[in-house]
Amino acid sequence: MSPTFDRLVAEAETVSVDGWDFSWLDGRASEQRPSWGYQRMLGEKLAGVQAALDVQTGGGEVLAGAGKLPPLMAATESWPPNVAKATRLLHPLGAVVVANEDEPPLPFGDAAFDLVTSRHPVTIWWDEIARVLRPGGTYFSQQVGPASVFELVEFFLGPQPEEVRNARHPDDAARDAAAAGLEVTDLRSERLRTEFNDIGAVIYFLRKVIWMVPGFTVGHHRERLRELHERIEREGPFVAHTARFLIEARKPG
Repeated sequence: MSPTFDRLVAEAETVSVDGWDFSWLDGRASEQRPSWGYQRMLGEKLAGVQAALDVQTGGGEVLAGAGKLPPLMAATESWPPNVAKATRLLHPLGAVVVANEDEPPLPFGDAAFDLVTSRHPVTIWWDEIARVLRPGGTYFSQQVGPASVFELVEFFLGPQPEEVRNARHPDDAARDAAAAGLEVTDLRSERLRTEFNDIGAVIYFLRKVIWMVPGFTVGHHRERLRELHERIEREGPFVAHTARFLIEARKPG
């Protein structure tokens, strides 16, 4: 192994992956952003409601950067380090962060919110979203689409079956929203170029986004990581493609 490989691995293996801030990757990886501008749109929607809920808020970074929050603002998060980080960030802005497992029910009463949001949720409990929305309320979310960054996933796991590649399809989200009684008013999707400039960026990404390569550890995947490092050194950045979709759904009433 080259000293460069060892140094990059040691650095990426020890850096904190708390929260949902990817700024550590600045200059080491790049990702095209969806054309619709989720955070800007989120701010516009928050400005027009009195009570909102952000589900699976992570470290609260996206919500905190969306602008002025409504008079009643709640957020849920399940991972303890993120709960603490989101509380520190959002509490001074007037939001309460509720520690909650990503399982139903949501810890709120029926028809509690005008707006429910979430960016890149791992799970979506559509019946619960519909339950906590007031009649006329809206669910607004940017989600990870099918086969996202699968060039990297399949480098480590090998070819994936079609049912795995097609999971998290926007059409399925629209169907599930409708089944919960919501009317889909906006649905857009894009595939976007992502580049990893060094093996440290790959390690950080897979440590942070733990569902991409389940059970990923540097120790277990070291030889494959070395192969990828040598490929990047030889050919340049490793290119993958993220899938993103935006969905907005309204509760009738």
